[in-house]
Amino acid sequence: MPHHTSIPTPHTRIYQAALVGISLIVLLSGCKTREKVVYFNELKTSVDRAYASPTLETGDFISVFVTCNDPLLAIPFNLPANAAPQTINNGYENGIPAQLGYLIDDKGQIILPVIGGVTIAGMTRNEACNHMRELLTAYLENPVVHIRILNFKVTVLGDVKKPGTFNVPNERITLLEALGVAGDLNITGVRDNVLVLRNENGKSVQYRVDLTKATLLESPVYYLKQNDVVYIEPNAAARFSSTLLKNSSSVSIPLISVILTAFLLFK
Repeated sequence: MPHHTSIPTPHTRIYQAALVGISLIVLLSGCKTREKVVYFNELKTSVDRAYASPTLETGDFISVFVTCNDPLLAIPFNLPANAAPQTINNGYENGIPAQLGYLIDDKGQIILPVIGGVTIAGMTRNEACNHMRELLTAYLENPVVHIRILNFKVTVLGDVKKPGTFNVPNERITLLEALGVAGDLNITGVRDNVLVLRNENGKSVQYRVDLTKATLLESPVYYLKQNDVVYIEPNAAARFSSTLLKNSSSVSIPLISVILTAFLLFK
């Protein structure tokens, strides 16, 4: 019987070339890839980083609870604990009892029952509690004030698995925790140039953070503040593929994969 030898088709050759090319690229660039993908490459010692309590700002929505030696006397100084179920926080939470609170107005004030206007913008929670407690001593014996920011939220956008706006019940979240809530960066997300937008004194301020360096732990945006926005930029390979793959044919996809891998590892 005659021996038949199969002849590789052009489609098969492209796939074989793609496999060989990707293998060579990965082998030759392993160390370089690690530096771009792995967090904290230079982390050698621990960093002593104190947490700063959030500062109350115009537009914050807060709850204020007052108590004293005789809880009955504190009732006129408190709003009802809950309202009817409704959408709150601009739609981020639905169908749950919405706690009543106070919106800090453009003057930095809230209007408390009995007392009236109280300026608290620019204060930490502890400072605002102490300030209100001093005002309440004229009406109550040993008053105690508890404040909570009800609309403490951060937004994570860009090349992450689950972008969105996330409420923070305990009013404390790090940049890494926020990225964790968003499902972490995709492999194509740029880790050495993360953008954090923050409102400071009525102005939008930009911070750039390198997740691959230990200096992240010393950054002023390591602890996020309410309404911070984190943006993860897609790398060159992701930007290139978004336009190239739209017009590619099925035969050229393996070759494009090799090019994209080279972009990812050598950009």
